[in-house]
Amino acid sequence: MRFILFCLFLFSYHLNAQIVNKTDSNRVKPGDTLVVDSGFKDSLKVFKPTIYDYTYRTQFSEKKIFDTAFTHDKTFIFSQYNNRDNFGKVQFANVGSGFNPLVFEVDPEQNLSLLPTNKSYLIKRITDVQYYDVKTPTTAFIYHNSVRNGAVLQSTYTQNIGKEFNFAVEYTGLRSQGHYLNSLAANNEVLFSGNYLSKNGKYKAFAHFIHQNVNNQENGGISDVNLFLNGDSDFNNRENLEVNLKGSNSQFAYRRYYFSQEFKPFNSEKFPFKIRHTIFHQGNKYFYNQSSPEPYYFTDGLELYDYPSYSKKYSKNLSNTVSILFDKENFKLDAGVRHQMIKLGVGTPFPASLNFPEELSENRIGAVGNLVIKLWGKVALNSNLEFSSGKEFGSFIRSQNLIRFEPIPDYFVNGKVNFQSASPSFNLLINPSVYKKFNYYFADPKNQTITEIGGDVNLKWFKSSVFANYFRIDNYTYLDAQSLPQQSSSSVNVSQIGGEATFSYGKFHLNPKLLVQSAIGNKDLLPMPNLVARANLFYQTKAFKNAAEIQTGVKVYYFSKFASRDFSPVLNEFILPNSNSYSIGGQPIADVYFNLKVKRMFFFVEAQHLNTTFMKNKSFTAPYYPLYDFRLNLGIVWYLFS
Repeated sequence: MRFILFCLFLFSYHLNAQIVNKTDSNRVKPGDTLVVDSGFKDSLKVFKPTIYDYTYRTQFSEKKIFDTAFTHDKTFIFSQYNNRDNFGKVQFANVGSGFNPLVFEVDPEQNLSLLPTNKSYLIKRITDVQYYDVKTPTTAFIYHNSVRNGAVLQSTYTQNIGKEFNFAVEYTGLRSQGHYLNSLAANNEVLFSGNYLSKNGKYKAFAHFIHQNVNNQENGGISDVNLFLNGDSDFNNRENLEVNLKGSNSQFAYRRYYFSQEFKPFNSEKFPFKIRHTIFHQGNKYFYNQSSPEPYYFTDGLELYDYPSYSKKYSKNLSNTVSILFDKENFKLDAGVRHQMIKLGVGTPFPASLNFPEELSENRIGAVGNLVIKLWGKVALNSNLEFSSGKEFGSFIRSQNLIRFEPIPDYFVNGKVNFQSASPSFNLLINPSVYKKFNYYFADPKNQTITEIGGDVNLKWFKSSVFANYFRIDNYTYLDAQSLPQQSSSSVNVSQIGGEATFSYGKFHLNPKLLVQSAIGNKDLLPMPNLVARANLFYQTKAFKNAAEIQTGVKVYYFSKFASRDFSPVLNEFILPNSNSYSIGGQPIADVYFNLKVKRMFFFVEAQHLNTTFMKNKSFTAPYYPLYDFRLNLGIVWYLFS
């Protein structure tokens, strides 16, 4: 099957740049462009761009150089279809089908929005969108092969028009058939972005439009787990295993229009004030489609409503923020007001007998603030505060406080104290369905409140770091074994501790990472493995007369056995296990890889889950969803600076 795709992934680059004079071979690290001809013989200067001329930034952050360093972390990023390090998660059998989260973490994107958990792993948030500044037209490609038919391709094209304006076009496409019946994944993303800086530096603007689709066939897992575990050769072809759902699929659409601008009305040296205005509209839609009601979910017609077999729900958020900034190099203060119009609704009204609302909407008024303090070049404090209130979804408070200091050169300590009180995820507030048991409206829920305290210490020794986190979750909101939303009457407490290091001997390196966690009280509401670990043993060297660089090694991923939550295809959320569930984990996942870098092109070749070639695959992503078998995973990353 043919499928064409495109997109981006760009990062920071640490390459040596140089200024070369025609009559002088001295090389000096430049501010940017390489001077090839100083124009001594005539008035024309000839410039050759260096890597320092190709930068990107996320909004309100510092510029970074494109990253072409061949570091060990790349093998964890570019071997994944979403180009992220997915430590603390375990992937479903087909690429593009999401992950089962093994480690508790807070996803701010789910605040006051509709975002099913298993649709969130490809989503590009406002803080993920990159804006570029390049001397010449620049293109980037990232390719992955898929499972059976299809591929994943991301591409980016960006170009400056003059020195003031840059635009970028990005496209991502994913199509993967999968080895199991009814497991097709078909995702895509289109992103247009631009940024402008006036010649006098007083006006700055950022804008983007993004549309993403995350579409998956839903098979409900395999019907008979024993057929999978027994290893009968008849079922080596995974399509011979019967699955629970025959004609169901889920779709998630994510669309955003975004514009932000800053203006300096006064002389920056005397009055370092800015006025900032940000407006965006974001719409999320979630569909669960079926050709007809699936017998897997019901046994009698009385368990169905007179309702379409497909269902739709949506959320909309129009946000408008105006703030004033005091902006000095070592002290920044941002304070403003925000107005939001938020809607949550369903496509087709609920059956009349339920008396559930078709749409919830409100206007919210709030305030935002940010404080950044830098002292002596060794201490940095960054605090963010957001508050808003409305009649329908209650109050929202989020406070993030990060401190970083360097007591000894090259030794860093980071600490954080975060607090959030918010309505539960919109996906847990309302759901329509032809099946009676999947209809719910969670009226007047209490705010779920999360307090997070933690930090990490980064040491020069062995490039190591140690981290610890503690979460207290009040009114923890979850889906029970019947897929209905509930809130805990007492708090759920989670502790995490771990670390990472890199040990080297010549050209051999060992990079282990470890996380130990535990839920303290209410463990049954948040099942999790006590141990998540990863080790990467690799050899890295220059090759072909230093024209290329090679990485080759073995990666092993492991999480301890635990009673995992089940996956609910109807909601694309994870629900508490029922009496038929079972524990997963306790099985290593070993990969052998060979990576190659030639100039600015990277090749990633990986034999995934290699241990299943000489032993039976008994690993699961979630109950009834087997982990992927052995597969040859190919990745290519290519940066072109015209």
